[in-house]
Amino acid sequence: MNDKPRLVLGSGSPRRLELLAQLGVTPDDIRPPDINEDPAKGEQPRPYCVRLAREKAMAIGADDDEIVLSADTTVALGRRILGKPADAGEAAAFLSLLSGRRHRVITALAVRRGDQLWERDVVTQVKMKALSNEELNAYLATNDWQGKAGGYAIQGPAGAFIPWINGSFTAVVGLPLAETANLLGAAGYPLYKPAP
Repeated sequence: MNDKPRLVLGSGSPRRLELLAQLGVTPDDIRPPDINEDPAKGEQPRPYCVRLAREKAMAIGADDDEIVLSADTTVALGRRILGKPADAGEAAAFLSLLSGRRHRVITALAVRRGDQLWERDVVTQVKMKALSNEELNAYLATNDWQGKAGGYAIQGPAGAFIPWINGSFTAVVGLPLAETANLLGAAGYPLYKPAP
């Protein structure tokens, strides 16, 4: 008899799906939420990211026996939020800002079961090397920047631009695995089943 609760991934991100697979987890359903992701006036990157993960989890219709997992990843340069670039020009502007500097990647998680909510956020320091025009243009031509906070993904071609991180690699990709496992366990989703 299978009394394991159903897991709903509240994200359309293929990267989050791949990361969950590393935990041996396949969601029973994928329901990307439709919420406004614009930062509030003067909103700081970390509270913004936490708010979005929570709003995503709350926006998804789910039965009481379903566990909803949502996340948000935000790239922050000081107080500035670098979201998903609208076009190659904005991606180039973001990457030029990040070039040769340290920034933070914040990933917030929200797990909801019924009216209970479990939350965590993970902040990772990331350094991007100084980019030459050739490197920047070659990267933009890959289109790997599309749909990526800050205009890059550490697990893609831009990984060559990241000589150093301090924190969680999987959080930079989009889902911190240690924290995700803890929250799913807290919500009653058994990750490590004993052998029959």
